[in-house]
Amino acid sequence: MSAHDHDHDHDDDGAKGGFHYHHGESHRHGDDGHDHADEKPWQAIRTEAMESLLHELGIIDSKRVDEIVQHYEERVGPRTGARVVARAWTDADFKARLLADGLKACAELGIGGPETELLHVVENTATTHNVVVCTLCSCYPWPILGLPPAWYKSSAYRSRLVREPRKVLSEMGLDLPPQVTLKVWDSVSEIRYLVLPERPPGTEGLDEEALAALVTRDAMIGVAKVAVP
Repeated sequence: MSAHDHDHDHDDDGAKGGFHYHHGESHRHGDDGHDHADEKPWQAIRTEAMESLLHELGIIDSKRVDEIVQHYEERVGPRTGARVVARAWTDADFKARLLADGLKACAELGIGGPETELLHVVENTATTHNVVVCTLCSCYPWPILGLPPAWYKSSAYRSRLVREPRKVLSEMGLDLPPQVTLKVWDSVSEIRYLVLPERPPGTEGLDEEALAALVTRDAMIGVAKVAVP
């Protein structure tokens, strides 16, 4: 594992598989003991005010702005990460390099940039399930997954996932067998995480492009599994 200063291992919700929480080295943003969960950054307030004014003046359409944001949240960004996952599923050597040095392996596909100072890739298996959170804000590998979803940034997800991860995942539609060990990874400014989902059965005959089409953003965060339509 990458360097972590916390590694708590305890049973959660009575699960036999247990629950592991991994917190990154440091949190340069807001790591002052103060709860920023309910505070909105001045940049967000200013952006919302500007959008509202421009909408009132008829210069922009707020609905169109929402559509553009959704495009980057759900389509453009996640497709990049899906390419990485599909390559790892079909190329064992690439997968080994990805797990050893995520950012370097992604660079082979022309993927990288800011917000990925150190990319740690964690693999889901039949006995281990990984899920990612940022407990203090919303650290996220933007160049690989696009914009973080609203729920990822919510105080409820950030606080509850480390306390009752199985319950949160169940509420999001993912029920894990009790024998599966659940690991929660806490992103920080220096370390971002990408979940390498399990390849679903019955996809042996699919090529890399077809496999990438199956991979969702939620599966690469760890709140869902990849399913065959």
